[in-house]
Amino acid sequence: QVQLVESGGGLVQPGGSPRLSCAASGIFFKINDMGWHRQAPGKQRELVAVISSGGSTNYADSVKGRFTISRDNAKNTVYLQMNSLKPEDTAVYYCYADLKLSYFASLRSYWGQGTQVTVSS
Repeated sequence: QVQLVESGGGLVQPGGSPRLSCAASGIFFKINDMGWHRQAPGKQRELVAVISSGGSTNYADSVKGRFTISRDNAKNTVYLQMNSLKPEDTAVYYCYADLKLSYFASLRSYWGQGTQVTVSS
C-alpha cells in the first residue's frame, strides 16, 4: 500500500520561510511527477507546484519567485520551500505523486493527508 506522509506545516508569521516535506512509502515501480496542491477555506483546490522525475518544475503564478519545489528520488521525497509567506498562502497543503505500482500498471495519483499552513502574526 502506498502512503504519502507530509510534514512541516504549522503557524508561520508573514514573511516566514517554512519547508514542507512529503515522503512516499510502500511498494511501487516508478514515480513520475510529484507536487503540491493547496486548498484555502471556501476555495477550490489549486496546483501550487509540480516537479518531474527529471527535475523540470512548474509553479502557480501566485507563488513564482517565492516557492521552490525539489525532490530526492533516492528517498522518494518531495519538498516545498516557501519563502516570503503571505496571509493569502494560508491553506491546507496536499502533496501528491503520480506513480505506477508495477511495470504494466496504469499511472495513478496518490495523495497525502494534507498539512495546515497558517500565515498570521
